[in-house]
Amino acid sequence: MTESDDLLNNLEQKLDQLLERCETLQRDNTDLRARESEWQRERVRLVEKNELARGRVEAMIVRLKALETE
Repeated sequence: MTESDDLLNNLEQKLDQLLERCETLQRDNTDLRARESEWQRERVRLVEKNELARGRVEAMIVRLKALETE
């Protein structure tokens, strides 16, 4: 083998490694995007629950104040 063959083989190996890494990163990115969407949906649900609880607490406060004035 000549030096240029060695260099070419080395370059080919590095390119293969780079392609494998790109594929891994693409899979990871897809997984992370799916998880992000899931977390965003969960956040929306929690915000809605929080707003509902806040409304209930405010309604209870209004009723308690009304009872105080009676």
